[in-house]
Amino acid sequence: MNFIKNLEWRHATKKFDSSKKVSSENLELIKKAIQLSPSSYGLQLYKVLIIESKALREKLKAASYGQSQITEASHLIVFCNYSVVTEKHIEEYFALKSQIEKVDILDYKGYSEFIKADINNKSQIEKDKWTSNQTYLALGNLLNACAELKIDACPMEGFDAKEYNKILNLDEQGLNSAVIATIGYRSANDSTRYAKKVRKSTESLFELRNL
Repeated sequence: MNFIKNLEWRHATKKFDSSKKVSSENLELIKKAIQLSPSSYGLQLYKVLIIESKALREKLKAASYGQSQITEASHLIVFCNYSVVTEKHIEEYFALKSQIEKVDILDYKGYSEFIKADINNKSQIEKDKWTSNQTYLALGNLLNACAELKIDACPMEGFDAKEYNKILNLDEQGLNSAVIATIGYRSANDSTRYAKKVRKSTESLFELRNL
């Protein structure tokens, strides 16, 4: 499988070549991969910010504990989950579903009400965790797409979410920065590119149960 070879090739790049940029064509492919990511109920309760501006990334670098990837990479990707989930989100989803599937929206009424009830029964903490988890599914697709395109990527949790929210005006949009990733091309001076991949053996990682 080329997929496995691509995963063996990729690593969490720590130092990028700032002179190399991801092409607009490849960026569109990465966006498509993210768009096609699975999500709970298909709602996609998140937004993805693609940040190219060096000036803005300099501000975000300070909120990322000074990590060089933020400014050296071609682009910074910020996955933002909705911190406020409303019934409007569900209604907009079913309006789109009705349009695409060419089915009367009233046919979805029972399912729509079920989803609304399920979400309304969650506490705010549960909603935050639930919507945040969805962004990691999208992040996985980004990493896999980049590996296939031989574009380097580094998923990152080491940042101050509150500062990101402030700098990017996310609170006003009902959004929260959940996880970030930098994409671009590895520098020849990135020592981690030569490190062997360390993973548990499949024997210790997996356990087959038939009962």
